[in-house]
Parts: sequence; structure tokens; C-alpha cells
Amino acid sequence: MVTSKKTKTKKPAAKPAKPVLNIIVPVYNEGDNFERLYNEIQDNIKIPKRLIVVYDFDEDNTLPVARRFVKKDSSLELVKNTRGRGALNAIKTGFDHIKQGPVLVTMADLADDLKTVEAMYACYLDGAHLVCGSRYMKGGKQVGGPLLKRTLSRFAGTSLYYLRRVPTHDVTNNFKLYDKTMLSEIEIESKGGFEIGMEITVKAFHNGAKIVEIPTTWYDRTAGTSNFKLWQWLPSYLKWYLHAYKPRTK
Repeated sequence: MVTSKKTKTKKPAAKPAKPVLNIIVPVYNEGDNFERLYNEIQDNIKIPKRLIVVYDFDEDNTLPVARRFVKKDSSLELVKNTRGRGALNAIKTGFDHIKQGPVLVTMADLADDLKTVEAMYACYLDGAHLVCGSRYMKGGKQVGGPLLKRTLSRFAGTSLYYLRRVPTHDVTNNFKLYDKTMLSEIEIESKGGFEIGMEITVKAFHNGAKIVEIPTTWYDRTAGTSNFKLWQWLPSYLKWYLHAYKPRTK
């Protein structure tokens, strides 16, 4: 009599968990905006995420509002800026706080279109080291804001795209998603202002990183006060614009 051996059916391998998206939000007295920002993040970003709010000083009026959400949301963290006041140092403090994975920088003034984030995250999963939200490519736009600032920003982005082949039309926008490993390979030299996004993009380009762009819409703030100082920071933007034309290392 022949008996048949039972074969065990192998269970399918579990799909690897998607990496958590680290979202850095520098704040400076954004109490009027924070509740709406938090709700828009929850409504528009359904992927696994961690929200890191970086503040300069304990009297910031963002904190009482943000603490209400910390009590019910363990993925929300309040981190004090340890590098000196200002958005640039807050962003760098956020970078220090993150060990691995994708890193998104967005502002608390609700200027960035958070509906774009999941498409940016998908580009990261597809191998991009840097994903740029672009106002100036086809499908992107800017609503409001000072004319001179818009003009200079568009010129910088489109000229670097066509003349230097930097693969984004919007090099100055800080609404970007970075790979933390790539960030760790870049020495950030920016000292003030918002030119950090431009510096990282130019250096990533020189290092041979995979850079892609996604069309997005930028909206001028409707509450609070802008801290953008065009004439003070213009020399720094010009520095990184000219740096882009240096020979690539990779």
C-alpha cells in the first residue's frame, strides 16, 4: 500500500513595510495656522508618517496649539531648534533628529500643496534620492506672492534646467523630499534664509543623485507674517546658482 506524503504549503513572504515618511515643519509663531496645517496633513497624507515640528523658543504661540494634538497623536513630535534661531537652523535640527528614510520639508504657512506628497513619496520608493515640488514645470503654478521674488525664482530654476541640465525647473523651492542617506553625504554650508533647498539640490546634482520633479501649486500665506527677506538672502541664492555651473564630480 502506497501512502502519499503531505506537502506543506509555503506561506507567501510578507511584503516589506513601507518606510515612514518623516515630515519636518519649522515654525515661528504659527498658532493661527497650525490646527489647519495638522488637519490638512492628516487629510492628504495617508501613508505612514511622523510629523516633526521644530520651534525656536518656548514662548512660540504654535506650541499651545500643537500640544493639544501631541496628547492624542504619538507620531507628532515637538523638537526645539538647537542650532540657533531661524528656519534654516530649524530644518537642519530636523535633519539631525532623523536617522533614516524619506524626509519631507514643508512650511507651516500652508503655502505648499500637500496633495502632492504621496506622489513625491512614490518617486522615492521608485529610487529617487531627491524629489522636488515644482511650480514652474508643466502642471505646476504659483498663486500670489511678490512679483520680483517670483520672477527671480523662475529665472533661476528654468535657466539651470535648460542651461545646466539640473533636473528640476524649481531649484529654489524648499518643498522637497530627500533621502536621509543622501543628505548625510552633503555638507550643508548655508548660514541663513531659505537657500538650503537650493544648496542641497545643486550639491546632489553634482554628486550624481537621482533627482526628479513633481508639479505642485504654491499659495501665498493667508495668516501670519512671512519671514522671507529677499534682498538680505539674495547673495546666498546667487552663490549656489553659480556653484551649479562648476564641473560635476560624478
